[in-house]
Amino acid sequence: MKASAFVYPWDVNGDPEAPARIAALGVEQVTLAAAYHSTRALTPRHPRHRIVTAEHAAVLYPADDRWNGRELRPYAAGAWAPEDAFGEAAAALTEAGLDVHTWVVLAHNSRLGAEHPDTSVVNAYGDRYPWAPCIAQPATRAYLTDLAAEAAVRPGARGTELESLGWYGLQHLHAHDKTGGVGLGDAGQYLMALCFCPSCREGYGRHGLDADRLAAAVRTALEPVWQGAPSDGAWAGIEKLLGETLANTTRAYRDETARTLQEQAVAAVRAAATDGFQVLLHADPVSYHVGANPGVDPAHILSVADGVVVPCAGGTGTLTPFARQEREGAVIAANFTVVSGMGGSPGTLAADAAEARRLGATELRLYHAGLASDDDLDTVRSALAGR
Repeated sequence: MKASAFVYPWDVNGDPEAPARIAALGVEQVTLAAAYHSTRALTPRHPRHRIVTAEHAAVLYPADDRWNGRELRPYAAGAWAPEDAFGEAAAALTEAGLDVHTWVVLAHNSRLGAEHPDTSVVNAYGDRYPWAPCIAQPATRAYLTDLAAEAAVRPGARGTELESLGWYGLQHLHAHDKTGGVGLGDAGQYLMALCFCPSCREGYGRHGLDADRLAAAVRTALEPVWQGAPSDGAWAGIEKLLGETLANTTRAYRDETARTLQEQAVAAVRAAATDGFQVLLHADPVSYHVGANPGVDPAHILSVADGVVVPCAGGTGTLTPFARQEREGAVIAANFTVVSGMGGSPGTLAADAAEARRLGATELRLYHAGLASDDDLDTVRSALAGR
């Protein structure tokens, strides 16, 4: 199976040994960040720094004039990725013999929510999620679609991986996060992700729901969760808390909203790209899940994109719903964390990859070549050598 390692431009730029070191892992490709959210990242081998602080979500290349005069537009990076940081890193990695694909984070942007609060998801209590742009809003959808097209199709890139192309919810590794005091489970996370901004209120109305009554029902449904009562897992727990009619109607609205955005964004990328440009989505096979790997309908998304990157940190069972589609030529990339300090298991990569292949995976994704220790990278190198 072909393998690709995730990389940031700041892992490469200023470190002349980085491209060869990444290629020596045995990967054929890198997934290089072109548009990324705020983060604080370790750079354990860089000759000039050890910590990079990306203060806000930004594009890591010079944005073009399509954004002139627009209120919603991408932010330029600061000193952590100046000028065309993506292009500089891409050129060095290509010179080392690696295919470069762009890594584009979309509906996850805390600065956008801080400066344009009306763009954010609003929960049933009226709380805004500044890190989560509401994908139902027309202006936000236009911004995300154009950002996808621009950030994906960078010079030298042979494909793209679109992350966070769907609903985002409460889950977010925010600065000094203090949201783990109550175990929300799947049901609580879904209810806390339901948006009540004006666009979503109008959307619920189109589906026959009164938004105020729905918000009250969500708050009532969450009361036992706040009191510590465990909730049933999976969709049955959501139906139990909210009621089947309300639960299924909200899901129909949200699924439709995400599907149409995904269709538009992929079409925009294809229109900007040359023939053969690969378009993958980071995706979860459960459509009501939210976050960086938003839920999708496997049959639908494989009819829209060239494939998916599937999180496997919690197990490889997430691959099965995509493999079951038996769509010829579709990429089903199993994404494994190989940074032991972040909960990854590089020591089991060979076995994990074999199991992923058995379940239908066609490629591997390794998170993350820049963050991993030397020991982790040595273990990855050995595992890939045995493919």
